[in-house]
Amino acid sequence: MKSPGSPKSARELLDLHFLDNRARLLDIASFLDRIDRAAGAAEARADFRYRAFERSLRLLLEPGAETRTKAVQIGYSDPTTEPLADATGLKASGAWEGAFREGD
Repeated sequence: MKSPGSPKSARELLDLHFLDNRARLLDIASFLDRIDRAAGAAEARADFRYRAFERSLRLLLEPGAETRTKAVQIGYSDPTTEPLADATGLKASGAWEGAFREGD
C-alpha cells in the first residue's frame, strides 16, 4: 500500500491519462492531414515550424525518463545569448528558425 502523497504507478498513470493523450495524438494527426491536403503543402512542410514539429515527434519515440520534455522544449528554443539590437517587426513563432538555417 502506498503512503499518502506517494507518486502513482506507471499503470495508474496509463489508466488515468491514456484517453486524454490518445485524443491529443488524434488532434496532431488531423493537423498534419489538413496541412497535407491544403494548397501549398510542400511549402508548409519546408517551414521551420513544421520541421521543428516533426523533430519533436521523433523525439517522443526516444526512450528516457524525463528527457523527452526537456529535449522537445530545447528543440523549440533559441540558444543564442546575445541580445538583438532591435526586435522591431519580430513576432513570436513558437520555434527558433535559426536551428534550420544552421542545419537540422
